[in-house]
Amino acid sequence: MSELAGKAIVIIGTLFNLFGCIGLIRLPDVYNRLQGATKCVTLGTCSILLGVLISSGVSPTGLKALAAILFIVITAPTAAHAD
Repeated sequence: MSELAGKAIVIIGTLFNLFGCIGLIRLPDVYNRLQGATKCVTLGTCSILLGVLISSGVSPTGLKALAAILFIVITAPTAAHAD
């Protein structure tokens, strides 16, 4: 069951990343592109890593995914604000 839930969350995260990439192409100016890409890609990447965490459970891979989620959540707003 957790394998299926993990795959579903990975697919949702991939869709968010796709929407962020489309936002980079479609939005009119730099600030809109920055906001669209940052929010979608952060949520998408964290969702993919959460799916990996759910699929692998408490293992070295799962703990690395959790550490990467924390790192992205802390650094993505700062990086978006710095541009």
